[in-house]
Amino acid sequence: MTDITNTPTSEYDAQLGDYFALLKPRVMSLVVFTAFVGLLAAPVSVNPVIGFCAILFIAIGGGASGALNMWWDADIDAVMRRTRGRPIPSGRVQPGEALTLGVALSGLSVMMLGLATNLLAAGMLLFTILFYAVFYTMWLKRLTPQNIVIGGAAGAFPPVIGWVAATGSFSVEAWLMFALIFMWTPPHFWALALFMRSDYDDAKVPMLTVTHGRPATRMHILIYTVLLAALAIGTAFTAIGGIFYFAVALVLNLAFLLGAWRIWKRDEVMAEADDYAEERKFFRLSLAYLFLHFGAILGEAALRTFGLGGW
Repeated sequence: MTDITNTPTSEYDAQLGDYFALLKPRVMSLVVFTAFVGLLAAPVSVNPVIGFCAILFIAIGGGASGALNMWWDADIDAVMRRTRGRPIPSGRVQPGEALTLGVALSGLSVMMLGLATNLLAAGMLLFTILFYAVFYTMWLKRLTPQNIVIGGAAGAFPPVIGWVAATGSFSVEAWLMFALIFMWTPPHFWALALFMRSDYDDAKVPMLTVTHGRPATRMHILIYTVLLAALAIGTAFTAIGGIFYFAVALVLNLAFLLGAWRIWKRDEVMAEADDYAEERKFFRLSLAYLFLHFGAILGEAALRTFGLGGW
């Protein structure tokens, strides 16, 4: 990690919004939503106050991970076009401030989640923060083209934490939600890498597009999408699935498979000719894909409260 020592000028004095940006609010929204689904899909009733506190502290833990990630990655963020405007490389926030914020929020979130729910949930949150901030950010990301594959586990833990916060234990259903996010992450980020490859080249991040080339990346997207589709549709026949979820999953995965197939069939001449239109379309679909799958799981949980849902 290269130390970023930009001194904020009066024009770029840190504002509250800059510190909030360190928490990666868009990523945090996914953390909050999937943890919320994990909490409500659990087969137990949760006191609303305890449920609110659980989601709040999981969100704070996710934000802490984001701040630690931005602190460590400030050097490559300054090189990449899509990240150079972040608070640290732009000089609005000093690296030490980001580190302090990340560490403080990590401790606060883990401690308070343990007090509000149970120690197992707190331990899972601590493991998730360390996995993302240390194992992925500080080591894996710059070491191997499998960074996204293995590192994707960090983003897949929130529904498990939500489930454990509600039940105090693990279950197959919680790990199915984990698997959905874990298998979704590689094709989602590889699609982004296809039309943002120069960023990873410039930053010397060993993304699959850099180390193995774009044809191999296209093949990997197709393979992971096929596996993801089988997992996502199969989840319909488990305790968290049902007819409603099955209908949503079937439509989404047919569209996702078609998008992956189209990406695989293209070469760079075709992609450059339309400015990676198919890759961009697939990436946008991937954003909706995960939210709609978890929305369907949440819908099944809501239906069950009225004696409906399932099969």
